[in-house]
Amino acid sequence: MMNKRNSVIYTGVTSDLQKRIYEHKHKLIDGFSKKYNVNKLVYYEVSDNIESAITREKQIKGGSREKKIKLIKIINPEFRDLYDEIASG
Repeated sequence: MMNKRNSVIYTGVTSDLQKRIYEHKHKLIDGFSKKYNVNKLVYYEVSDNIESAITREKQIKGGSREKKIKLIKIINPEFRDLYDEIASG
């Protein structure tokens, strides 16, 4: 996830992506995303199980900002908010 200006990147893991993004967008959870106004879903991956999801989250978090930007640009070069796509799908 990113903020409106694409200057802040947030990486997380959840079992309910639609619900979690809704919480970020409406600032229902205190923490990093609320503090830095992170409310735009720009990238996500689906995993078969929580263990592999957490492993992947750690890989992404451990990467540089540049690597994260490159990863986002693979599926979303315009940094569009993908929330509506998952909410309607």
